[in-house]
Amino acid sequence: MLYGLLFFEFFKIGLFAIGGGMVTIPFLFDLTKKYDWFSAEELTNMIAVSQSTPGPVGVNMATYAGFQTAGITGGLVATFGLVLPSVIIVIWVSKLLNKYAENPWIQAIMSSIRPAVAALILLAGVELCKLSVTDWQSALFATAFFLLVHFYPKSPIFYILLAAVLGIVLKL
Repeated sequence: MLYGLLFFEFFKIGLFAIGGGMVTIPFLFDLTKKYDWFSAEELTNMIAVSQSTPGPVGVNMATYAGFQTAGITGGLVATFGLVLPSVIIVIWVSKLLNKYAENPWIQAIMSSIRPAVAALILLAGVELCKLSVTDWQSALFATAFFLLVHFYPKSPIFYILLAAVLGIVLKL
């Protein structure tokens, strides 16, 4: 029963999380309200681990959430559920898109999906801020990193390592 539910929930996420792994975050927040699989606070840890480990963030999140919920088998089931819609859709769309790419309806659909995806990613960022920025120190830290990333573009690895080192040194 639990494995079927995990598969179903992550299949839905995989089906509607258009735009990449960060778009899965609002869906995962929804799962924290529907089930007692993991809390919103645990989800923030999942996000941090998923972004810090190799691989697609959405897949890492599904694996982590499934593992948190039902062990290794749960991680496999959730990951398979998340990935399966993409596999099906990519095969289907790749055949159709080449054939109809110049169609004005297809172009209009793609143009309208992009802002919706941006809004979902922005919502995920706002939710992460609510959970992560909890005092003046974390607000200052987040603001400083935002400005650094914006004005001094470097590899994300650099900023992850810098944040880890500063967290240890400053005991944040």
